[in-house]
Amino acid sequence: MAKQGKRLKALYASLDTDKLYALGAAIETAKANARAKFDETIEISMNLGIDPRHADQMVRGVVGLPNGTGKTVRVGVFARGPKAEEALAAGADVVGADDLAALVQEGKIEFDRCIATPDMMGLVGRLGKILGPRGLMPNPKLGSVTMDVKGAVAAAKAGQVEFRAEKAGIVHAGIGKASFSAEALLENAKAFVDAIQRAKPAGAKGTYVKKVNVSSSMGPGYKVDVSSLSA
Repeated sequence: MAKQGKRLKALYASLDTDKLYALGAAIETAKANARAKFDETIEISMNLGIDPRHADQMVRGVVGLPNGTGKTVRVGVFARGPKAEEALAAGADVVGADDLAALVQEGKIEFDRCIATPDMMGLVGRLGKILGPRGLMPNPKLGSVTMDVKGAVAAAKAGQVEFRAEKAGIVHAGIGKASFSAEALLENAKAFVDAIQRAKPAGAKGTYVKKVNVSSSMGPGYKVDVSSLSA
């Protein structure tokens, strides 16, 4: 740990906190400085000019990253009969109904994304206090309450990312691994930024995208010139 501490201390010492990077340059710099002993995630965060406490200013949605996230996503599906079989065939990791609900109530949540068919929402709704705080509650607006189980599972496995503004108006996501090429990371970043732009709420006033930052899991953040996002 001391070695890692020295590495980070050196990175922060050389960091020009006033420098603004073009989006691609920020990604390249974060990638180059991701030297931990594991494949770090490259992350992007955006500070938006919104107040999520107001319903008409909430920013929430889902976006498919063209080059995936580099993570293995475990998908859980609440479904019965043919739809349960469809989920299993599509590669879902855990599928069930009452039996799956019982496991969730016991705290055995062995999935990172949760999908449900509409007829299952009466059952799933009773798990809201458990799934909700973990960001796992299926939502029709995000495509996770659907009869197209096959498509939803495939999208989740392929690198679909959910986003939701926090109290301070910040949205963030992992856009891939440091082992990805800079081009692949930039494509993913642009897809995420475009999704945030499209999700601009009607109630947002003034400057929408105020600040953008790119970093790796164990590295410092690099400020992005907001004007470069449209380049």
